[in-house]
Amino acid sequence: MNASDRTPADLLRSALAADPARPLVTFYDDATGERVELSVATFANWVAKTANLLQGELSAAPGDRLALLLPAHWQTAVWLLACSSVGVTAELGGDPADADYVVAGPEGLEAGLACPGDRIALSLAPLGRRFPAPPAGYADYAVEVPGQGDRFAPFVPVDPDAPALVVDGTELTGTQLVERALADAAGLGLAPGGRLLSGRPYEGWSGLSAGLYAPLAAGGSVVLCRNLDRLGAEGLAKRVESERVTVTLAD
Repeated sequence: MNASDRTPADLLRSALAADPARPLVTFYDDATGERVELSVATFANWVAKTANLLQGELSAAPGDRLALLLPAHWQTAVWLLACSSVGVTAELGGDPADADYVVAGPEGLEAGLACPGDRIALSLAPLGRRFPAPPAGYADYAVEVPGQGDRFAPFVPVDPDAPALVVDGTELTGTQLVERALADAAGLGLAPGGRLLSGRPYEGWSGLSAGLYAPLAAGGSVVLCRNLDRLGAEGLAKRVESERVTVTLAD
């Protein structure tokens, strides 16, 4: 990171400038056998397209609130950084009825209908496949995002001291989020270029930090594992070796 980085979007821009080709997010789902690896450049492209969808198509603006009804997943990480890019406050597991927008996976579709604003559905299927037909009341992310622009510029500069994330019932500004992520990375001994394997869910700060923010702040990368309990000790050891993991948080 650079000394001027005060939001997660700033951290991503610095990572892109430093080494766009290196891996940033490697995602496994051990219930389906899926593996997806995104370089910094590829991840940043997804973030730019998603931020353009938010700002241009949905008219989202700084101060708006978005409920994310999604598990630990590479597309969840994309949405978190897209919200930061626009200045939208993201809340994992937030109350859709109190949100301006909702983004939901298959398990959150029914609850998400309580949102009075725009609703986006993610199939979470391998390769980011679209639904056979968009769920009632939702637009399909996989249909809407491909045509968005590959570069993003906010209409209004994002205030690093404005709320960026609601987690564990607490609002964090962009600045506070970056500070926490840096402290966590240091506490874990995660150095630039390090690889953190996380099996923690995106249900609280510990999972979000391990599964995205701390590796990003440290100039490292994350091996994000869903349903890791299905892998077993021997399988986990093999993954740690094959992915060149330097820090493991399996629980």
